[in-house]
Amino acid sequence: MIDKNDLLQHIVNGIHEKKGKRISIIELKGMPGAICDYFVICEGNTPTQVSALADSVEAEVKKHTKESPIRVQGLQRAEWVGIDYGNVIVHIFLPELREFYNIDHLWEDAKCERIPDLD
Repeated sequence: MIDKNDLLQHIVNGIHEKKGKRISIIELKGMPGAICDYFVICEGNTPTQVSALADSVEAEVKKHTKESPIRVQGLQRAEWVGIDYGNVIVHIFLPELREFYNIDHLWEDAKCERIPDLD
């Protein structure tokens, strides 16, 4: 089984590879009602970029860990793509949908790490 810190780093690297923005890692471990240990949340400016970000995350993780996601949802419209790695779920949004659903703040007490953009 892959170390979660390695998995998280490869996910972030995949996001940075395609210039994803506003990356947050939210630690949900031990939080009531949490469905996984970590959420990684980011955004792309267009459906094309959201799709490219999802592809990049999958490729980066597969290349370095040999892990494949359990499930990927949302690629048809590429407005909000979810990539499920079991204890880590990646959410890639268009900015307006991220704002609307506001999942960054569902667990206000959770530890949140903001990853700087690479501009």
